[in-house]
Amino acid sequence: MEESFELETQALRKSWMQYGRTLLRGYLVRGVQDPRINVQSILTRHFLIDRVFPGQFALVMDQELRFSLVVNWLLKLLKASVTGDQLRAVLDALLDDENNTDGLQIPQFISQTFASLALPNYICDLFTWAPVETTDAPIQEYLLNTFQAVWRELLENERHQPVSLLEPACGSANDYRFIDAFGIARFFDYTGFDLCEKNIRNAKRMFPDMRFEVRNVFEIDSPDKAFDCCFVHDLFEHLSIEAMQAAIAEICRVTQQAICIGFFNMYNGAEHIVKAVDSYHWNVLSAARMKAVFERYASHAEVIHIDSFLLSRFGCDQTHNKGAYIFIIKM
Repeated sequence: MEESFELETQALRKSWMQYGRTLLRGYLVRGVQDPRINVQSILTRHFLIDRVFPGQFALVMDQELRFSLVVNWLLKLLKASVTGDQLRAVLDALLDDENNTDGLQIPQFISQTFASLALPNYICDLFTWAPVETTDAPIQEYLLNTFQAVWRELLENERHQPVSLLEPACGSANDYRFIDAFGIARFFDYTGFDLCEKNIRNAKRMFPDMRFEVRNVFEIDSPDKAFDCCFVHDLFEHLSIEAMQAAIAEICRVTQQAICIGFFNMYNGAEHIVKAVDSYHWNVLSAARMKAVFERYASHAEVIHIDSFLLSRFGCDQTHNKGAYIFIIKM
């Protein structure tokens, strides 16, 4: 490994090891980043399901995305300190096929989703869970787990030979814990790795029988094309441009079929915007340049801007991160 990458590795490891294991375990799994309602995590699970059951569950996938939009809109209302009574007024308006209640405009994607569900439905539950006078209590877990239950039931009797899967920068099993909970993990021979030993200890504590390892994305200790598929979230923005290119080359080297990549800080511009923060990076990446880099190694790179995707597909213009993207890479 080049000396500059060794130094960057040390800086990255130090940046994450400064945090406690409890904080790391809760990182990127709460609020709008909760993988149960985060669109990038949902699309990643759909990517995995489609690898083993191509096209089989398209309608359910559409409904799960709609569920995430409903819950995220509800979280936005809760942040604005609505009362339980106001939430019930929203439900009454939906039941009466109205798009406004006491000056609160109900987005069309909410009305369309409500109309597409049989009664009783999760929207009824979501907008009646709180006491009338307050919404201080968190949304009930069983409601957030709505599609976890759906997928577990749908996949329960399905069979498929395990597909080998790699996840670099796995954190404290941030996404894997939901891949497992949704009944998807058993279709994959999974390997997750991270630079931060605390993350790996967290992951192993939750999943002692799974393959979680301390490894380096700049030099992956695996043969060429060792894994059928790979997914990775929120990694490349934190690397220097040179290190990022090395990491991409390594991920593509060890992956045979397809890669799903989530970006949190990307834009539709011609050049990367490099932002070094102490020994760390918080770069704004160019979608076009990243696509070109991946196409050096792959047959096709599909670029999905989450904001544009949700607007065109569902008429939703209320995403929390305008810089969120997903790349689907076919090798």
